[in-house]
Amino acid sequence: MTQTLPTLPLPPNRPRRVAFAGTPNDAVPALLALAQAGFDIGVVVTGAPRRRSRRGRDTPSPVSATATELGLPISHEPADLTSAGADCAVVVAYGRLISADLLSQVPMLNLHFSLLPRWRGAAPVERALLAGDDVTGVCLMALEESLDTGPVYWRHEVPIGPTDTAAHLRIRLADEGAQRLVESVTNGLGTPEPQQGEPTYARKLSTADREIDWSQPATHIDRQIRVGGAWTTLNGQRFIVRGGTPSSATHDAPPGTLFGDAVVTGHGIVRLDVVQPAGRPAANAQAWLHGARLPSGTRFG
Repeated sequence: MTQTLPTLPLPPNRPRRVAFAGTPNDAVPALLALAQAGFDIGVVVTGAPRRRSRRGRDTPSPVSATATELGLPISHEPADLTSAGADCAVVVAYGRLISADLLSQVPMLNLHFSLLPRWRGAAPVERALLAGDDVTGVCLMALEESLDTGPVYWRHEVPIGPTDTAAHLRIRLADEGAQRLVESVTNGLGTPEPQQGEPTYARKLSTADREIDWSQPATHIDRQIRVGGAWTTLNGQRFIVRGGTPSSATHDAPPGTLFGDAVVTGHGIVRLDVVQPAGRPAANAQAWLHGARLPSGTRFG
């Protein structure tokens, strides 16, 4: 599938005054890189402060905290991207769609953590890992109103290793993407190219996506664990598997059966490394097993 180039304005080849929109930790390296490279950042638009734990207070987003340290003006209104006198806006993991009206007023660049058009959407790193992709990456594209459809200035590939977690991949993509973003806006953006190929969509992972089905192969369950938040049940209560190691070893017990520190799957076993029983902090699996004194034949799920 090939797209036509958009009718929206494109950024100048070498913008100097920029606006920035981003919210989570993934967006911080790009903001820091732009500031350290000497770009004039007219405004930082980010998500509003929110409560991050049940008993905690409202706290600013990671991007907001970084902007405060840098002495940059902060806003929670997307419309302020257009009123800062910027040559363009840089958007990284902002978390909200930007309207066509705003896009028509100021050109916008988007740093996206996938190899577009594969994995458009909210959870590209997690979906790439869960699907068993060998490679992921980061793209710089011109932002359009529709979801991640804009033409692409460049793609940078990052291999997915057998032990990579989604959290580690996001850190690497954010750091390498930030470096290449600054190189592009400093040396010249060039002309973006329409996306090529059949798109796939990275919807946000649900609780059901993270539930372990022990009849699946150990390799699939391992990917769920590396995505983060993989869970099962033990004695009717939720049990999170924070770390594990797959193996092709076989066992004749039914899937979900615990023997030693390993759980039987539909093909192979998963050795438990870090676990989190209901109402407890994460713990080394060996230490938990020693204290839990589970009967022989205990089954998860």
